[in-house]
Amino acid sequence: MKRRHFAIPAFAAAIAAIGFTGCKGGGGDKIKVGEFASLTGKEATFGTSSHEGTLLAIEELNAAGGVLGKKLELLTEDDQSKAGEPANAVNKLISKDGVVAILGEVASSRSLEAAPICQQSQIPMISPASTNPSVTQAGDYVFRACFTDPFQGAALANFSTGTLKATKVAMLTDVKSDYSKGLAKCFKEKFLANGGTLTTELDYNGGDKDFKAQLTTIKNGNPQAVFVPGYYTDVALIAIQAKDLGLTVPLFGGDGWESSVLLDIGKEAMNGHYFSTHCAADQGTPKMTAFVEAYKKRFGGKVPDAMAVLGYDSAMLLADSIKRAGTTEGPKLRDAIAATKDFEGVSGKFSLNADRDAVKALVFIKIDGGKFTYTATVNP
Repeated sequence: MKRRHFAIPAFAAAIAAIGFTGCKGGGGDKIKVGEFASLTGKEATFGTSSHEGTLLAIEELNAAGGVLGKKLELLTEDDQSKAGEPANAVNKLISKDGVVAILGEVASSRSLEAAPICQQSQIPMISPASTNPSVTQAGDYVFRACFTDPFQGAALANFSTGTLKATKVAMLTDVKSDYSKGLAKCFKEKFLANGGTLTTELDYNGGDKDFKAQLTTIKNGNPQAVFVPGYYTDVALIAIQAKDLGLTVPLFGGDGWESSVLLDIGKEAMNGHYFSTHCAADQGTPKMTAFVEAYKKRFGGKVPDAMAVLGYDSAMLLADSIKRAGTTEGPKLRDAIAATKDFEGVSGKFSLNADRDAVKALVFIKIDGGKFTYTATVNP
């Protein structure tokens, strides 16, 4: 497997080092932090964005003197958006590279593959954006810097019956994705509780190219909207084919839509549709404005998406926890992460609950004129 490694250069003179226990990646002159991400493959924008946010955070931390008097070294493995590769990547980062913590992944299925390895190795893992509840259920060394699908699913159900005034909805779910199935389940429970009716419930396999049969059946059910809890590569094709079939009702989904490639592929077929996500570059908060400026300067004018923000927040959360722990020793670092309260992230202020999940707001985005436009914030 082709892998990419990123070692972050030193920027400023280090302050006096504080001793570390153990022989992991905090024991030398640098603190080794592992990251696994989908830098290539069908969800490559997820990994690229989260990696760039993580990289920016590490660079900023090192420029400010590092953590506990040591510079951070980021070691990144590409899991290629493929099942089986996260386990390979995380095993290497832990057993060969000796990292003190793992950052990743965005996709829930890939986080679920890696989490038991981190748990068994007593190496803390922070997922920037995996929303399936099962991720942190792997054990007390597994955390996330994002909300979970029960919250997102309920918000989407309320959005459907409230904002969209859509009480008759069709649902199209990716049966190969833990994320899609989990979000669909959470949405359905709240939507039905709100008095909604599912006109059609159909499935597809992530990576499919032809959705016309499902969309024709959906159209015949006369829904007022269509819920598609999938990833951007599939959603864009679904939107194009829905438009071709004359299915003109709004499509809506979750944070799996979050990618500029959604617009690159779907183009005008995406207009008038909605999705929930973690934050928006045009929210206008001071922290977001500063982050957008720094990100654009570092990455050639590119506007960051939510995955970039969460990559940054997860790295900053780890650094903050190492400072509070005073060490990179696994159990003590785990305890410090678990104790996180009122962390001021770019994506908003959040605390970690007893299940090691971030309790935080989400936002809704409307796609209009080929752009993502911030619409509303929903607090937990």
